Amino acid sequence: MEQQVFGGEHHSGRVARPLWTAMKRGFLGRCPNCGEGKLFRGFTKTVETCSVCGEEIHHHRADDLPAYLVIVIVGHIVLGAFMGVEATSTLSTWQHIAIWVPLTILLSIALLQPVKGAVIGLQWAFYMHGFGGQKDGTESHHGA
Repeated sequence: MEQQVFGGEHHSGRVARPLWTAMKRGFLGRCPNCGEGKLFRGFTKTVETCSVCGEEIHHHRADDLPAYLVIVIVGHIVLGAFMGVEATSTLSTWQHIAIWVPLTILLSIALLQPVKGAVIGLQWAFYMHGFGGQKDGTESHHGA
């Protein structure tokens, strides 16, 4: 029985790339291809190419998706925690503000780069936005 690997495009004849490995490497700020080179040169600014394996990173298109994902993740964490604390304590409005506003800001800042890295890893694994060798909008059509 063949082990199913997610990533790549089996129907196109391209080698499948390991989705979860690529996303984990990106989440940790590493090149999705080799896992060794740094993915970021600034807080959210990616490197042009991996310094270890030479994989081009500059053409990724993470755009606003990482920010939206961070909003969803942090919103669920903070809202769930707030509701749990509210149900079990009698904190004042100011105490809630003192807890949840800084926690929301810290979680958002802490997660933005890792989530962006995971999105870039996903794009690399699925050959999206230049990671497959062609420019956006120039998809190859087999059998046409």
